[in-house]
Amino acid sequence: MGCGFFKLWSQSKLDGIPAPQFDSEEGKAAIMEAGGVYECLAGSHEEKVVYINFVEGTTLAPNGDDQAFVVDAWMTGTYNLDVPKYLIAAASTVEQLGGPLKAKLIVPSAPLTPEDVVGVLKG
Repeated sequence: MGCGFFKLWSQSKLDGIPAPQFDSEEGKAAIMEAGGVYECLAGSHEEKVVYINFVEGTTLAPNGDDQAFVVDAWMTGTYNLDVPKYLIAAASTVEQLGGPLKAKLIVPSAPLTPEDVVGVLKG
């Protein structure tokens, strides 16, 4: 877990989010054991945009030639996360890593209604 988010998290640099009680290798092992995928991206942060993804059950695959930060906002409902805290932590991570200041919303092909947004965020 060599990502910038984990580094900031482990150093208590994300307001309101306590540092984890495990190191990066233990975190990587837990991800792998749970069936997750650990991706190691080469190079420095050269992200041009932040994608805020509201399409439930999806994520955007990394693209080394066109780097972007991806925030899967739909996960807040799935995992019962504190929505403002999650999105503020994501924004703080991007800012502290010197990332882009523009974001694109990824939404389902049918326009979202206010009820859809509330439903996704509540889970």
